[in-house]
Amino acid sequence: MKLLEISAVRKSYGAVTVLDGIDLEVPAGSRTAIVGPSGSGKTTLLRIIAGFEFPDSGTVTFGGQRLADGPDAVPAHKRGIGFVPQDGALFPHLNVADNVGFGLARNMPGRADRIAELMDMVSLDTAMLQRRPHELSGGQQQRVALARALAQRPRLMLLDEPFSALDTGLRAATRKAVAQLLTSAGITTILVTHDQSEALSFADQVAVMRAGQLVQVGTPMALYLRPRDPATAGFLGDTIVLPAQVGAGWADCALGRIAVNQADRSGAAQIMLRPEQLQLAEVPVESVDATACFGEVTDIDFGGPVCVVSVRLLGASSSTAPLQVRSPGIHVPPVGATVRVAVAGSAHVFDR
Repeated sequence: MKLLEISAVRKSYGAVTVLDGIDLEVPAGSRTAIVGPSGSGKTTLLRIIAGFEFPDSGTVTFGGQRLADGPDAVPAHKRGIGFVPQDGALFPHLNVADNVGFGLARNMPGRADRIAELMDMVSLDTAMLQRRPHELSGGQQQRVALARALAQRPRLMLLDEPFSALDTGLRAATRKAVAQLLTSAGITTILVTHDQSEALSFADQVAVMRAGQLVQVGTPMALYLRPRDPATAGFLGDTIVLPAQVGAGWADCALGRIAVNQADRSGAAQIMLRPEQLQLAEVPVESVDATACFGEVTDIDFGGPVCVVSVRLLGASSSTAPLQVRSPGIHVPPVGATVRVAVAGSAHVFDR
């Protein structure tokens, strides 16, 4: 069941088109991530859903209610949608209790209990209620902002890059905790981010934006393994893109003959592998033959558990860029080693 439906939404600022015909459905109870480079229009789309901006044309429907039909729109405060901005936007002159309870009437029965309940929901100690925002860590400030947004019991929560200012370890932990909280509360969520790994780990539906358009929508695994074009593939992670001749479920390319995921394709095509699909095994030089793919290690970017190994394929021209292969640090071959290159799984064939 869809909770939010966006249809043919367009938005321009003067001569600049920011959104160019956006269509998106968000199922109830789901977590959707809208991901794209800076300037792709993702924050504008989020603000239109929230009611801070109005579309030039197109419709936004929420729970069966038409929120926007072009510039004719329901104001933000009447939509019942929660919003957490990138910086949290806490009121510096108010303590945590007043920030969390900002949207609750002062004379509301049980107001203090509701504030304590919200603190518990976001895993914050009520001992913090008298602190000011500057006395909190970045992660704590984001949780307070989330608690404030939850106070109105919204059916839809909008998150505008809320984890971007956090340290890497805290960012991952906070993201996981927020995802679990919103899911357990049954709140549909839309996250806007430029971080592809964040989108893939947070959401069960990912929408990729580019130049004001949604270029592909699907599950994280589908988009990662079957992107529609090289640009989308590269945005979602590192890629190895090769020209190939495909047919009958196989591709002949620089890595030899490898399986592909589209048995009905034939002819010249571009295929994609993710770096983790390549497996390296160090071999003596004398074992090199024409029955397999071999290369020479030219560089290693040591990263501890996962290293990036540059491999020049034997027989390739000097102008051919080395392959970038991910290898476990404990098994990484040394620079200068001869390695056998094997492919795990199948390659993806891009659409024509």
